[in-house]
Amino acid sequence: MRGTRRTRILIVDDSAVFRSLLRSVVSREPSFEVVATAADGASALTCLETARPDLILLDVEMPVMDGLVTLRELRARDYATPVIMCSSLTQRGAHITLEALARGASDYVAKPLVQSSREEAVEALAAELLPRIHALTRAAPSASPATAGAPLPFPPPARANFATSPQSPESTPSVVVVGVSTGGPAALEAILPLLPADFPLPMLVVQHMPELFTRLLAERLDGNCHLRVAEATEGAPVTAGTVSIARGNWHLEVVSTAGPGAHPTLHLTQAAQENHCRPAADVLFRSAARVYGSGVLGVVLTGMGADALNGSRVIREQGGSVVVQDEASSTVWGMPGAVANAGLANRILPLGVIAAEILRFAGRATASRQNQEIRRMVHEIRRMGR
Repeated sequence: MRGTRRTRILIVDDSAVFRSLLRSVVSREPSFEVVATAADGASALTCLETARPDLILLDVEMPVMDGLVTLRELRARDYATPVIMCSSLTQRGAHITLEALARGASDYVAKPLVQSSREEAVEALAAELLPRIHALTRAAPSASPATAGAPLPFPPPARANFATSPQSPESTPSVVVVGVSTGGPAALEAILPLLPADFPLPMLVVQHMPELFTRLLAERLDGNCHLRVAEATEGAPVTAGTVSIARGNWHLEVVSTAGPGAHPTLHLTQAAQENHCRPAADVLFRSAARVYGSGVLGVVLTGMGADALNGSRVIREQGGSVVVQDEASSTVWGMPGAVANAGLANRILPLGVIAAEILRFAGRATASRQNQEIRRMVHEIRRMGR
C-alpha cells in the first residue's frame, strides 16, 4: 500500500498554459503532487532520475522530442512507469495517440476543447484525468532511497487460472463479444493478429474511446490482422470471420433478423450512457445473450471501472461462457477484476494465452458444425435409401 506517500507526477508539455492547467487539476487531489514539469521529451528524460515519478502526463506533439519518441525511449530504458498521453481530438493527434497506446502508453486524455473559462477547462479535464491517475497508481510501489530513479519492473507473467466457474458448463459459441478499456489497443493488438483468416466466428468489440479514435483503431487493426476489422455500421450483418468495433459515442447491439438463414444484424443507438460509458460493454453483452442464448463467448480485457460485469452475468445466466484477463497482465484490473471477483469467469488468463483460448472455443464451434453436417448427410442418405 502507498500509505501517506503522495503520488509523484511528471508533467511534460510544450505549452506553458496547458502545463499550468494540468498542475491545477493535479493539485485538486491531496494525494497527488507534481514533482517536475518539462517542455519536451528530452528534458523529461533528463529529469527522471531526480523526479522519480510514479506517473507521467505526456503531450503528444512537442518540439525537440515528441511524445511518441519519448515513450519509445522510456520503454527502451525499461521504465514501466505508467504514462497518460495528452492528445488533441484531431485526426493527427488520434493517429499518434493510438500508436502510443500500442507501444506501451497506459491511457490517454483528450485536451479540452475551447472552453468559456479556465474553470470549465479544469473541471472537464479533472473529470477525465483524476480517475485515470488513481486507477493506474493505486498499486504502484513507493520509491525508496535504494530504488530512487530505478526503472519499475514489468509484472511477471502470471499462471493461468483454468478453474471453470461452477455456474454452467462451457458452451459452444456462435459469437465472441469483447469489452475493453484502459490498455485496450495494446491488448487487442496482442490478440487479434493471432486469429487466422478462417476464424469461424464473428467478433464484436466495445473499446471505450471517442468516435474519431474508434474508426482509426479499426483501420489500424485491419492492417495488422488476417480478419477483416471495421467500425460497426447500422444494419450490417453479423458474419463469421469479421471483427466489428463499436463506434465511439454509440452503443452497439445485436438484433435478430426475420427470415430463414438470415444473419443477426448490428444496431447503433445513442441511448443513455451505462457505467458512464457509450459505447458500453454491458449493452453489447446483454443483446448478444438475447439473440444467441448460450452461444456467446464473452471476453473481458483490461480496463477501469466495472463495465461488462452485468453483461457477463446475463451471458452466464443464459449458459454462455466468459473469459477474463488476469491482474498481472492487465494495465488496470477493474473490468476483468469485477467479473472475476463476482465468480462469473470460466477462465482467468494472462493476455498472452487469451487468443489460444478463443481459438479453443472456436474449434468447438467448428467441430459442432461439422458434426451437424455429418448428421444431416447421414439422415439424407438414410432417407434416399428407403
